Amino acid sequence: MVGSGTMGYWSRYRSVPIVYRIGAAFVLGSLFGLLVGEPATALEPLGDLFIDLLSMLIIPIVVFTLIMGARRLSPSNLGKIGGQVVGAYAITSALAVFVGLAVANLINPGRGLEGWQDADAETAEAPDIQEVLLGIVPENPLGAMAEGEVLPTIFFVIVFGLALAIVQENVDSENVRDGVETIFDIMEAGAEAMFKVVWGVMEYGVIGVFALMAVVFGEAGTDAIVPFAMLILTLALAVTVHIALVHLGGIVAMLVGESPRALLVGGKDALITALSIRSSSGTLPVTMANADDNLHIDESVYSFSLPLGATINMDGTALYQGVAAIFAANLVGMSLTLGQQLTVVAVAVLASVGAAGVPGTGLIMLTLVLTQLGLPLEVVGFVAGVDPLLDRLRTMTNISGDLAVTTLVAKWNDAVDFTSGTWAAGDEAIAPADDD
Repeated sequence: MVGSGTMGYWSRYRSVPIVYRIGAAFVLGSLFGLLVGEPATALEPLGDLFIDLLSMLIIPIVVFTLIMGARRLSPSNLGKIGGQVVGAYAITSALAVFVGLAVANLINPGRGLEGWQDADAETAEAPDIQEVLLGIVPENPLGAMAEGEVLPTIFFVIVFGLALAIVQENVDSENVRDGVETIFDIMEAGAEAMFKVVWGVMEYGVIGVFALMAVVFGEAGTDAIVPFAMLILTLALAVTVHIALVHLGGIVAMLVGESPRALLVGGKDALITALSIRSSSGTLPVTMANADDNLHIDESVYSFSLPLGATINMDGTALYQGVAAIFAANLVGMSLTLGQQLTVVAVAVLASVGAAGVPGTGLIMLTLVLTQLGLPLEVVGFVAGVDPLLDRLRTMTNISGDLAVTTLVAKWNDAVDFTSGTWAAGDEAIAPADDD
């Protein structure tokens, strides 16, 4: 009887969608941290375990799904889709910086704040463009995979998958073609298995997210948040404007011609995960699962665009550079010229290529932007205390951009089924965009 009762509770618990359970954990963990305070940091290992579990999935997911994508994609189309994805990511990142600067100029965060001079900055040297470009090619592919280096891994796996596709198309030997087909079959089985592991990890995510939020608010408390209320408000408004106007309005509604609500509903698991763990790379397995299960995007597109987006598409991080640059300038009573603000756009977009999709990347990029503008690096230390909160908004924006661009590229290549999934269940469709 006890066993059956326990199973009954477990079944009812499992009947609640995972997204709502994680959302509840997010709120309850935050409240627990505020009420308990510093002792809540004892839960940190539980949160770290969740992030480690997600990190464990990244390289296997990239390897399996990218090679599977090459199976369904001819070599010529791989180049075409790759160009479309990279171009769209660059445009949305540039627009993100413009939005951040516009909103920050309107609100002017940082005016009237004092005490920044006492902050200690711990800066890290941001990679230059040459280093970024050379770093894409791994000296040792297996070593890059072992070290969790996503961009070099993506490069090698794409090259290897494309080589397999070329061999399968052109080789005369039937044995070789069968061998390539066997490799592709193994990769497909591995991809399916990894997606099962993803949802197992997400079940633990309810505990992990509760612990992560309890630690953040247990350490910071209200006293650490209040002085930065204007900065947080500015970033939140800029994120809302960018997602609404660029991702949902410009891309999904105008260019794709579908309901923005359908994208939000289909990607809600990934968006909430990103908001919880503040890692684009860590969210990647969930983002891929949402693209496949909910948005019905073909694997040939999302297996390329989403891993690449988790590495180079940093809309939220780029947007934050615009907000933080105005914030830093206001702290020292300096006004940025139009030329300096355009410099912020260029630096943020280029630096985002080398920005890893892990927590804290925004601080490294901020160091580069402040140095370029001649602003004091002490500002980095000043905002570092609330960066975990800001980083959550940035990461959610990154994931929203990844899904929007992936949907657009999938539409361009007839690789998405708009008659099923959340597209069919969403609001009445907007008039389709002209394919011409």
